[in-house]
Amino acid sequence: MTKSRTIADLGGGVPDPFNPVAVTGTTPSLDVGSYNFFNNGTLTGDTTVSFASVPTNARWSYSALVGIGSGAGDISTAVLLRAKGISSQEDAARGLFFKPDGYKMYLIGTTGDDVNEYDLTVPWDVSTATFLQLFSVAAKETSPRSIFFSDDGTRMYTMGATGQCVDQWYLSTAWNVTSASWVREFSVTSQETAPRGLHFKDDGTKMFIVGTTDSAVVEYALSTAWDISTASYTQEFAVTSQSPDPHDLHFNSDGTILYIIDPTNDRVYQYTLTTGWDVSTASYASKSLNVNIYEANAQAVYVSPNSGYLYVVGNNDDQVVQYSLGTPTTVTLPSSIANPAGTALSVDKRVTYDFFTMDGGTTVNIIGEEVV
Repeated sequence: MTKSRTIADLGGGVPDPFNPVAVTGTTPSLDVGSYNFFNNGTLTGDTTVSFASVPTNARWSYSALVGIGSGAGDISTAVLLRAKGISSQEDAARGLFFKPDGYKMYLIGTTGDDVNEYDLTVPWDVSTATFLQLFSVAAKETSPRSIFFSDDGTRMYTMGATGQCVDQWYLSTAWNVTSASWVREFSVTSQETAPRGLHFKDDGTKMFIVGTTDSAVVEYALSTAWDISTASYTQEFAVTSQSPDPHDLHFNSDGTILYIIDPTNDRVYQYTLTTGWDVSTASYASKSLNVNIYEANAQAVYVSPNSGYLYVVGNNDDQVVQYSLGTPTTVTLPSSIANPAGTALSVDKRVTYDFFTMDGGTTVNIIGEEVV
C-alpha cells in the first residue's frame, strides 16, 4: 500500500454522513451538494474531474481503479504486478489459459499430466486464484505442453511432445474440465516434431503451433471452425533470429500482435502482423521482455483479451507471474485544487482523494490521498 498523505482530523466530534454514488465516463462532474463519496469504477481512459453544487463548507471523496491508457499490448511498457505460486498442483508447468472474463485460470504440466482449474475471486488478478479441480490427459498425452479453449468453453485443446499431436476434448459443462471427454486428434509431425505452443484464431478458423525443431510459427486453416480434423497446413513464419527455442505463442485479440516465449533466453518477443492472423505478414517489433528475474525457465505466455495484462509461467519458480501492459490512465483534478496530488498512479491500483473546502469550492485542498 502506498499512502502519500494522511486524512486530516477535522475535529468537532461529528461524523460525516456517508452518501455514496457511482459516476462514469472520463469527464465526471461530482455533485458535491448531494453526495460526499464518488466511485468512478475502472477508468477506461484519461479522466478529467470537475465539481458542481459545492456547499460553502464541504468534505468529499473521489475514488477510481486505474486502468490501461495508451500502449496496451506493448511489452516495452510491462510492469510487474504480482505472482501466484502453483507448485502444490504442478511443479513443471507448460501451458496457461484464462477464461475470457478472467474468473478462471487453467494450467497444464508434465508432472501431473493434467489440466488444473482455478477460480479467481477478482478477475485477472492471479493472487486471488484458488485451485478447484483437475482433469488428467495422460491417457492421450504423457508430456502435455499447451492448452487452449474455444470461446464458449465447450471445446478444450491440448498438445504434447510425446504424441506430437493436438487433442480435442468436448466439455459437457462449459469451462468445467472434469466434464471433458476426448473427441479427436490431429498430428503436426509433418511440420513440427517437437511441438510446444498452441493457439487458435478467435473464431476457430485458424490454428497455430510453434515448436523447437523448426523454430517457426506454423499456420493451419480449419474449414469447419474449431474442428481440428478439418485443419490443413497453409504457411509458417520463422522466429529463429530471436528465439532459437520457442516454447509458446500467443496472439492479441485481433491477431495483429504475436508473442513468443523462449526459456533459453528467458524472454518474451513481440511481433507485428500487418494483416491480422496472417503469419506471412509478421515481422519482429524489436521489443522483448526479460522475465529471468521472476522466472528463470519461462515456458508459457498469455495476454488478456484487452491486452492489458501479460502472464508468464515457468518451470523453476513454479509461479504465474502477472505484468501490466500499457500506460496507466490519468486523473486530472480541477484547477481549484490548492495542493495538487503527489502520488504517481499505476495500473490496477485504486486511487482515493479526500477534498475539503470552506469557500464554496473557490479553493479546494486535498486532505487525504491514497493509492492501494
